[in-house]
Amino acid sequence: MSKGPVSQFIEKHYLHFNSAALVDAAKGYEEHLLDNGKMMITLAGAMSTAELGKSLAEMIRQDKVHIISCTGANLEEDIMNLVAHNSYKRVPNYRDLSPQEEWDLLENHYNRVTDTCIPEEEAFRRLQSHLFDIWNNADSKGERYFPHEFMYQMINSGVLKQYYEIDPADSWMVAAAEKNLPIVVPGWEDSTMGNIFSSYCIKGEFKPTTMKSGIEYMMWLADWYPKNCAGKGIGFFQIGGGIAGDFPICVVPMLYQDMEMHDVPFWSYFCQISDSTTSYGSYSGAVPNEKITWGKLDIHTPKYIVESDATIVAPLMFAYILGW
Repeated sequence: MSKGPVSQFIEKHYLHFNSAALVDAAKGYEEHLLDNGKMMITLAGAMSTAELGKSLAEMIRQDKVHIISCTGANLEEDIMNLVAHNSYKRVPNYRDLSPQEEWDLLENHYNRVTDTCIPEEEAFRRLQSHLFDIWNNADSKGERYFPHEFMYQMINSGVLKQYYEIDPADSWMVAAAEKNLPIVVPGWEDSTMGNIFSSYCIKGEFKPTTMKSGIEYMMWLADWYPKNCAGKGIGFFQIGGGIAGDFPICVVPMLYQDMEMHDVPFWSYFCQISDSTTSYGSYSGAVPNEKITWGKLDIHTPKYIVESDATIVAPLMFAYILGW
């Protein structure tokens, strides 16, 4: 496939240091797919509010990603951007805000993520009102679903279309829902919708068991991985660190060491985009080789780390993989 202008620029100018690591990792991703390998992408931080959907959605549509692990924030914030984009507030001078100015944002129902403020009424409450109906319907019927499955039900019902404020082609959750893409959402409880669902349970309106748990996500992933790791295997493309990456990567040593499934292969490609300080005392800052000692990666697994801001690197890598 001939490369477009963005990819050509990358190949011409990204020749050394972290820029070269970006190119090497993107080419490794391409080779993995060309060998019929599958790829997991993990989303930490606030990549959805950074509008990664503009490139990730196309990656999903073109089958460049086969499963996603993300935080609850990324799961919901892509949809919030879809339905409330025009009410978002950008604060370019966010580093200079005083505590009083931060308080004023709260008083005006804005929740800040770096330079971007999410509007409570148009984003949080809009999703809450429709999710309540979906949660209530499942709870009353004794049905149970994962957090992302409830989100898929809401998207696929069409109830949100009246609010769309961006092109739905730029929403990775819309693309994922259309494909019923597998997603795992570890630690969903700490997201805004997770907090809201918890409040309903505390008030006795819903049963906690209506929402499938993180343990059940791990059990589901333990079933999915052996069924999809044949041939070239499954690669692991990690954007940021934290639980979105640490949770799913552990399924391999669990299957091998705890389930004694000794024919389960390691992850067959690994790349992390991270601006964490390199440190053997943390997950996010650990170099890839440390994962060998935990039974996550093989000695021969292609390993890449791009030490830079993920909001800069991820769209460029996706553009290269898509041939833009």
